[in-house]
Amino acid sequence: QVQLVESGGGLVQAGGSLSLSCAASGLTFSTYTMAWFRQAPGKEREFVATIAWSGGSTYYADSVKGRFTISRENAKNTVYLQMNSLKPEDTAVYYCAATRLVGTISRTRLYDYWGQGTQVTVSS
Repeated sequence: QVQLVESGGGLVQAGGSLSLSCAASGLTFSTYTMAWFRQAPGKEREFVATIAWSGGSTYYADSVKGRFTISRENAKNTVYLQMNSLKPEDTAVYYCAATRLVGTISRTRLYDYWGQGTQVTVSS
Protein backbone atom coordinates (compact mmCIF):
# COMPACT_ATOMS: atom_id res chain seq x y z
CA GLN A 1 0.00 0.00 0.00
CA VAL A 2 1.44 3.30 -1.11
CA GLN A 3 1.49 6.11 1.43
CA LEU A 4 2.67 9.69 1.08
CA VAL A 5 2.72 11.63 4.34
CA GLU A 6 3.36 15.37 4.34
CA SER A 7 4.58 17.35 7.32
CA GLY A 8 5.98 20.76 8.16
CA GLY A 9 3.05 23.03 7.46
CA GLY A 10 2.01 25.81 9.80
CA LEU A 11 1.43 29.51 10.26
CA VAL A 12 4.10 32.00 9.21
CA GLN A 13 4.26 35.73 8.59
CA ALA A 14 4.73 37.13 5.12
CA GLY A 15 8.39 37.08 4.18
CA GLY A 16 9.07 34.06 6.34
CA SER A 17 10.07 30.51 5.47
CA LEU A 18 8.74 26.99 5.90
CA SER A 19 10.09 23.60 4.97
CA LEU A 20 7.74 20.79 3.98
CA SER A 21 8.60 17.10 3.89
CA CYS A 22 6.84 14.15 2.29
CA ALA A 23 7.75 10.64 3.39
CA ALA A 24 6.87 7.88 0.96
CA SER A 25 6.36 4.17 1.58
CA GLY A 26 5.04 1.21 -0.36
CA LEU A 27 6.69 2.18 -3.63
CA THR A 28 10.14 2.15 -5.19
CA PHE A 29 10.67 5.81 -4.46
CA SER A 30 13.79 6.25 -6.58
CA THR A 31 11.86 5.38 -9.73
CA TYR A 32 9.11 7.97 -9.27
CA THR A 33 8.86 11.56 -10.39
CA MET A 34 7.70 13.55 -7.36
CA ALA A 35 5.84 16.84 -7.15
CA TRP A 36 4.19 19.35 -4.88
CA PHE A 37 0.77 20.82 -5.59
CA ARG A 38 -1.38 23.20 -3.57
CA GLN A 39 -5.03 24.05 -3.24
CA ALA A 40 -6.39 27.26 -1.81
CA PRO A 41 -10.00 27.54 -0.56
CA GLY A 42 -12.42 27.77 -3.47
CA LYS A 43 -9.72 27.17 -6.06
CA GLU A 44 -8.54 24.23 -8.11
CA ARG A 45 -5.46 22.26 -7.14
CA GLU A 46 -2.44 23.78 -8.86
CA PHE A 47 1.06 22.65 -9.69
CA VAL A 48 3.94 24.01 -7.60
CA ALA A 49 7.10 22.04 -8.42
CA THR A 50 8.34 18.70 -9.67
CA ILE A 51 11.60 16.78 -9.46
CA ALA A 52 12.91 13.88 -11.53
CA TRP A 53 13.62 10.48 -9.99
CA SER A 54 17.34 11.25 -9.95
CA GLY A 55 16.91 14.73 -8.50
CA GLY A 56 18.83 16.10 -11.43
CA SER A 57 15.94 17.96 -13.01
CA THR A 58 13.43 20.31 -11.41
CA TYR A 59 10.62 22.49 -12.71
CA TYR A 60 8.60 25.21 -10.99
CA ALA A 61 5.42 27.15 -11.46
CA ASP A 62 6.15 30.76 -12.36
CA SER A 63 4.42 31.91 -9.17
CA VAL A 64 7.03 30.23 -6.95
CA LYS A 65 10.16 30.30 -9.12
CA GLY A 66 13.09 31.80 -7.24
CA ARG A 67 11.36 31.43 -3.86
CA PHE A 68 10.69 27.68 -3.53
CA THR A 69 13.13 24.79 -3.90
CA ILE A 70 12.18 21.15 -4.37
CA SER A 71 14.66 18.41 -3.47
CA ARG A 72 14.69 14.73 -2.62
CA GLU A 73 16.67 12.13 -0.72
CA ASN A 74 16.10 8.74 -2.31
CA ALA A 75 17.90 6.99 0.55
CA LYS A 76 15.23 8.36 2.90
CA ASN A 77 12.27 8.05 0.52
CA THR A 78 11.57 11.72 1.13
CA VAL A 79 10.87 14.78 -0.98
CA TYR A 80 11.14 18.31 0.38
CA LEU A 81 9.85 21.76 -0.44
CA GLN A 82 11.77 24.72 0.96
CA MET A 83 9.60 27.82 0.81
CA ASN A 84 11.18 31.24 1.27
CA SER A 85 9.84 34.79 0.97
CA LEU A 86 6.34 33.51 1.58
CA LYS A 87 3.36 35.61 0.54
CA PRO A 88 -0.26 35.55 1.73
CA GLU A 89 -1.23 34.16 -1.68
CA ASP A 90 0.86 31.07 -0.91
CA THR A 91 -1.74 30.09 1.69
CA ALA A 92 -3.10 26.67 0.75
CA VAL A 93 -3.11 22.98 1.55
CA TYR A 94 0.08 21.55 0.08
CA TYR A 95 0.09 18.02 -1.33
CA CYS A 96 2.90 15.80 -2.52
CA ALA A 97 2.30 13.43 -5.40
CA ALA A 98 4.08 10.62 -7.25
CA THR A 99 4.02 9.41 -10.83
CA ARG A 100 5.95 6.80 -12.83
CA LEU A 101 5.94 9.13 -15.83
CA VAL A 102 9.23 10.78 -16.76
CA GLY A 103 9.54 14.42 -17.67
CA THR A 104 8.07 17.76 -16.63
CA ILE A 105 4.74 16.53 -15.31
CA SER A 106 2.51 19.35 -14.07
CA ARG A 107 -0.99 18.00 -14.63
CA THR A 108 -2.76 16.63 -11.57
CA ARG A 109 -4.45 13.83 -13.49
CA LEU A 110 -1.08 12.35 -14.45
CA TYR A 111 -0.10 11.63 -10.84
CA ASP A 112 -0.89 8.21 -9.40
CA TYR A 113 -0.50 8.74 -5.68
CA TRP A 114 -1.28 11.65 -3.36
CA GLY A 115 -0.70 12.55 0.25
CA GLN A 116 -3.36 13.89 2.59
CA GLY A 117 -1.97 17.41 2.54
CA THR A 118 -0.53 19.87 5.03
CA GLN A 119 -1.88 23.36 5.69
CA VAL A 120 0.33 26.38 5.06
CA THR A 121 -1.01 29.75 6.19
CA VAL A 122 0.84 32.99 5.50
CA SER A 123 -0.35 36.03 7.40
CA SER A 124 0.08 39.57 6.10
